[in-house]
Amino acid sequence: MTGFDYHRLRRFPDVEAANLQAWDTTDELLVRHALAAGAPDGEIAVIGDGYGAITLALADAGIAGIRVHQDLVTGRGALANNAAALGLSGWAAHELDRDLLAGARLVLLQLPKALAELEEVADAIARWAAPDVVLVAGGRVKHMSPAQNEVLARSFAQVQPQRGERKSRLIVASGARPVPHEPPFPVRQTHDGLTLCAFGGAFAGSRLDIGTRALLDAMRGLSLPVAAPRVVDLGCGTGALAASFALRNPDATVVATDRSAAAVRSAQATMAANGLAGRVEVTLDDSGSQLPDGSADLVLLNPPFHLGAGVHEGAGRRLIRAAARLLRPGGEVWTVFNSHLDHRRALSRDVGATEQVARTPKFTVTRSIRRA
Repeated sequence: MTGFDYHRLRRFPDVEAANLQAWDTTDELLVRHALAAGAPDGEIAVIGDGYGAITLALADAGIAGIRVHQDLVTGRGALANNAAALGLSGWAAHELDRDLLAGARLVLLQLPKALAELEEVADAIARWAAPDVVLVAGGRVKHMSPAQNEVLARSFAQVQPQRGERKSRLIVASGARPVPHEPPFPVRQTHDGLTLCAFGGAFAGSRLDIGTRALLDAMRGLSLPVAAPRVVDLGCGTGALAASFALRNPDATVVATDRSAAAVRSAQATMAANGLAGRVEVTLDDSGSQLPDGSADLVLLNPPFHLGAGVHEGAGRRLIRAAARLLRPGGEVWTVFNSHLDHRRALSRDVGATEQVARTPKFTVTRSIRRA
């Protein structure tokens, strides 16, 4: 244990609730391991630090030159806000690239949920970090599996799970293996003429998830009373909705936005693969916060129903409120969601009149009209 007070951390600007906290035991174990290892300043990289708990505890212990990668822009905001509140500094933010890892001898990782994301991270560390790099990855035991060890073993010769402690466990990997000439991501797959590209952290990978497919099927009959509509794919993921609409509506101005850097990189690759790189703008943003109020004629929305490893409707509700803000009066939001969720009530309250357009055994597609 360090003397750092994790309880002072907040998740803001991400969803906050009584049952959601900005740190867990895994963060503490990773920090303790790093301090015991005594890695010199400038040789530590941190990946997956949700709200800054690892980075700030290391900074509080006097370590400087920390390099940090957080996939979610909300996590990046939380780290900045928590740092300002605690008066801490001493790190630099990076994407998942060579600058993050060059010369790093210790990498601390909060294990991602997706094995593909873990594969991409492990390859990046073996590819760009120091030859003697040690990766210390941790997670909550209930979310860990032997498959994670197998993925790590593709990039490291030694993979050693540690004893569990307070429902968390660390895995220590060392002996970086040679990497293939080209990184394994993005992967790509074509669906009925639409090519989807995905980096490891993108939801559903290069597959077309069944919720998105349901919305795409319903959109075939979509027509707007606007000659050149302004369209926002809010929470775009790999960009399937934005790319499909842009291909069918060449006069539309389309923006695809997501809070995940992996999703944005994937959507950018998707646009390039479909000849849309110059037509569809892809941005990293929290709930379209950088887009003007009342600027969209149409919002396409497939909101998430998970926050990390837990089921929570908060992220979806934030996107519904964002859709209401972005739409002009009379504009439309087309939404797909798991039928058991109460999103239709939220759409009616925050956007306006909402009708069911289609329904499958698992999903509901709705059309909502922005009230004046």
